[in-house]
Amino acid sequence: MFSDYLDTISWEETTERIMGKTDADVRRALAKSRCDVEDFMALISPAAEPYLEQMAQLSRMYTRERFGNTVSIFIPIYITNSCTNSCVYCSFHISNKMPRIILTPEEIEREYRAIKQLGPFDNLLIVTGENPVKAGVPYLAEALDIAGKYFNNLKIEVMPLKSEEYLELRKHGLYGVICFQETYHRANYNLYHPRGMKARFDWRVNAFDRMGQAGVHSIGLGVLIGLEKEWRTDITMMAHHLRYLQKNYWQTRYSINFPRMRPAENDGFEPNVIMSDRELAQVTFAMRIFDHDVDISYSTREPADIRDAMATLGVTTMSAESHTDPGGYCCYPRSLAQFHVSDERRAGEVAAALKARGMEPVWKDWDSVFEGVPLNAAR
Repeated sequence: MFSDYLDTISWEETTERIMGKTDADVRRALAKSRCDVEDFMALISPAAEPYLEQMAQLSRMYTRERFGNTVSIFIPIYITNSCTNSCVYCSFHISNKMPRIILTPEEIEREYRAIKQLGPFDNLLIVTGENPVKAGVPYLAEALDIAGKYFNNLKIEVMPLKSEEYLELRKHGLYGVICFQETYHRANYNLYHPRGMKARFDWRVNAFDRMGQAGVHSIGLGVLIGLEKEWRTDITMMAHHLRYLQKNYWQTRYSINFPRMRPAENDGFEPNVIMSDRELAQVTFAMRIFDHDVDISYSTREPADIRDAMATLGVTTMSAESHTDPGGYCCYPRSLAQFHVSDERRAGEVAAALKARGMEPVWKDWDSVFEGVPLNAAR
């Protein structure tokens, strides 16, 4: 399991190696057609800042080689804000005195219908808080069953599950799972997640192994930028995790997220670091140079101008017209959101902006008919 592998990597030594990278290390990494984690560390280091333009051009080239000029569009739906965790940075934490909403099957279907009125969405991400008693696997299975009438590509971002539970949800149309580790810093993890299921570091970090063992088609990883001051170290640990998963579960597709912390309705927590737009661009370029095939996703956490620009330089998936509150599309338009979105454009506006830059928004890139078909036969 990855937790055992992670314990062999020193956080402090990794930080020192990143900050000790030189101009020569960066130039050596840029000259390679295939980079390892050591090269990735050079590309996200301060030493690489003067090479941002060269990195952007390489990132653009590799992205176009693998993905063409396409950007896949998805939409998230929050079906409950009920949560048993105490994440200090999240609006949904259990001590927050807020109305807790668990959408009924009828309300979920109304939300799906409302989403279909916004645009030709076919890629859906179902999101919940972590409450296994009131919104566990049977609830998720029913939500997937209903979604199957309206969407083909179904992903979830929910509590970590057992391998057999991921297998069960695959029977209900599950294609992919996104799970933000938030931080790979074991020593500090419980400062941000003091109580609840999410306080179990090993259970969360090993969830990706369980997804792979269950044959989940697509797995998304993410680090929440704002928790750890050494964000470069956190992202390096994610790069290690990506390589580990690719080696052990090579038939799975992977995506990477760099969510920057957004304002939320929680008292007393401020980000420990603010990643600049330039630094976000640098890590995006570095990830594309490090792995030409990984899907890189930007959500509506990011401003419109950044999302539009990065769509031509490395980003391959983005959300549009997102609501981060349960029932936000029609049932409960004034419920409390998990965080405030930055890009508030309508889906059509996002698509038009992409087309103006020569990009092609893709609303559908998976169909359940492909289930069980070899990849080369499905293309």
